[in-house]
Amino acid sequence: MSTEPPETTEDTEPGTPGATPEGGTPGAGAAEGSGSETADSRPADRDSESVNPAAGAGESGESDAGNGDTTARSSATEDGDSGTGAPSSEAQDGDGGTAPKLSEAEAEIAAQRVERERIERRKAEKKAPVESGAKLSGTAADLLAAVRAVESGAKPAATVFSEPGPSRRAAPEPVRRPQPVPAEAPAGPAPETVESVRGVLTEGGAPEALAPQVAAVLGEGAGDQLRADPWQLLRVGGVRPEQADGFARALLGAECGPDDERRGRAVTVWLLEQAALAGHTALEMPALTAALAQRGVPDADTALQDTLAEGEALVFQDALDEPGAPARRDEEPEEGEVRPVRVLVGLERYALAEESLADGLARLINSVPKQDGSAEEWEGAAAAAGSAADLIRAVGAHGLVLHTGGEASLSEPAALLRTAQALGVRAWAVTHGPVGRGRFSALLSESSGPDSPTQAESAPGVATVAGLLSGAEGPGRDADGAFDLDLLVVLDAPQLDVETAALLTESLPDGARLVLAGDPAVLWSAGPGRVFADLLTARICPQIASRRPDPGPLGELVSGIGIGELNQVEAPGKEVVIVPVRDAGEAVHRTVQLVADSVPRAIGVPTEETQVITPGHGGAAGTRVLNAALKERLNPGPGRFGGFDPGDRIAYSPAPGRTVPGQVVKADAEGLHLTCAGEAVVVPKERVEESVRHGWALTAHQAAGTRWPAVVVVLPGDAAQALSRPWVYTAFSRADRHLSVVHGAEQALPKAVAEIPAKPRTTRLPALLAPQLTTAG
Repeated sequence: MSTEPPETTEDTEPGTPGATPEGGTPGAGAAEGSGSETADSRPADRDSESVNPAAGAGESGESDAGNGDTTARSSATEDGDSGTGAPSSEAQDGDGGTAPKLSEAEAEIAAQRVERERIERRKAEKKAPVESGAKLSGTAADLLAAVRAVESGAKPAATVFSEPGPSRRAAPEPVRRPQPVPAEAPAGPAPETVESVRGVLTEGGAPEALAPQVAAVLGEGAGDQLRADPWQLLRVGGVRPEQADGFARALLGAECGPDDERRGRAVTVWLLEQAALAGHTALEMPALTAALAQRGVPDADTALQDTLAEGEALVFQDALDEPGAPARRDEEPEEGEVRPVRVLVGLERYALAEESLADGLARLINSVPKQDGSAEEWEGAAAAAGSAADLIRAVGAHGLVLHTGGEASLSEPAALLRTAQALGVRAWAVTHGPVGRGRFSALLSESSGPDSPTQAESAPGVATVAGLLSGAEGPGRDADGAFDLDLLVVLDAPQLDVETAALLTESLPDGARLVLAGDPAVLWSAGPGRVFADLLTARICPQIASRRPDPGPLGELVSGIGIGELNQVEAPGKEVVIVPVRDAGEAVHRTVQLVADSVPRAIGVPTEETQVITPGHGGAAGTRVLNAALKERLNPGPGRFGGFDPGDRIAYSPAPGRTVPGQVVKADAEGLHLTCAGEAVVVPKERVEESVRHGWALTAHQAAGTRWPAVVVVLPGDAAQALSRPWVYTAFSRADRHLSVVHGAEQALPKAVAEIPAKPRTTRLPALLAPQLTTAG
């Protein structure tokens, strides 16, 4: 490994990120940054993935959220203060009117809404409403009635929360016609509603700019609702409990108190939303009650029961297996036997998504794949497929298959797709963005090498997840509303959150095959859930581990990080270079020097193909500071288009959890014109602030799913707490040819690789799958 930057400087020292140069410590002479500014805690930009719901947004140590996300799910502002931008699901003008054209995010969200309605209709056909003593029906009533049955002793938990495995017969072949999901423009709040809300906000001392968001969230009669329950303000992204408390005091006066049941319900729901931002689909009840107590709710238990009674949250009991005992979730307990359970509380949207996902996966596993090729044909194709043989054999015989491996292993899903298409199987692969689609298309067609990360052309059978769900890409849908395909390969599967995974799985026709492929060592999804990791742990379907390692010094370095070892590697071609720095100011200076001068001259990689990655948005060497310095050097300008100039590199977030690198072209009355992976994009002016950032420097979550010829990873001393093994693995593995590490974190880097794994997430998927997969191997 080279110990100098691409051009030798007098400050460089020998060693690797984990090595000790000349008998000293890594980056000898390096000291932590001033620490006067911690890594940005914006919920939408989380790499450290805090799990503490009591901390809330901005207090949980989260420095970089969202798998490539530049906007919070809750539309939070960058520093955790009350937001002023409109929710990303609705593009609104300043008066609350509906924008004249659908944005990409609106089209995707509208398509997902249509798909959720279809899923709920299918579930409603199978289950009748259950009287539960509350104003609930369907799934919510089932869950509450089940919990009450357990609490009363009428039924043991293991039987109440178990369902028989799905018995599905292969559906007859439908008449298949491409039917894209219609995307209807969401209706914006009425102007009179916005004005009514604005008056209440003014009376309570809250910013008037929140009026469109409050009106959109609360709907008709929003002003009256807000006056009757001021804590409803917490439903607006970015608003914190202390801000809602101040608003409530101004409106209610002496009637306002911490024991108000309206406050207890609102804070409970807010905490569950914050947990979702941290990746949890539910919270254990003791953790939630403790968090409520920390938020000043005097009687946490009563507040939680009020929230459940109003149907604003759902409660679950999952049977647990005793340590060392075999799993028995699908067996009824013996008489007198008491099994341990865990009580969870979650929001309905994630509960329904997780249940839909479990049901869809069980259907795939327990059903017989379509006979779209004889066993002999699949075996013959596998025998000629080299390293992809095991994957092809598994897919030929099973409805769900998991494939793991690094970048080099992508050749195996590519071989699978070519083989399936040659057998007459309607096979498609999807990626999480146009950049990944272009790279996989290039690999599939073998027409260009890996140094074409912005290729926009898509090979036949390759689409994006968003395009497939909306109907804008892919094969369309058949007469039953299912995808018109037989095999779906989802790449970068660790980026799948539970809602997206549920939409994909429920949209597959009976007899279809699903392959989830990805690198399990990278950061998990921006949204709640850990679908790929849960399935790998459950071992309910074939798992094919690629034996194709990533080549060269970079591959060797990243492979070691994956198993917790930060090894010194030989890099004769300066594939890996360490640049020690003493403080954050020097880190910024060296980063600009590397991107603008050293890497292009010594390595031959142009500036526009070099990406900077840093742990967070805030801090003395976060993305804000680095982007400002890089813009000043590479594309100076006044920022006349909302802070942007033509030629600026940007990171565009069309929807929460997705980031697309691009460049500013121009701006006009329509909005900000971008080019992203070769595609023209227009961002309405009212959405620019919340969905577009400068993109010379990204966080690792934003960079996940994309690779560049050269990467500069910045590790300032004040970001040491944000480091973990998945973060380092993700950041270092984004480089194809060259990696420079601007290293000021000293021993925090090897410690993170060796000792700090991914932070746990609370999910229900394994418990939901266990009783259903009665016939799975």
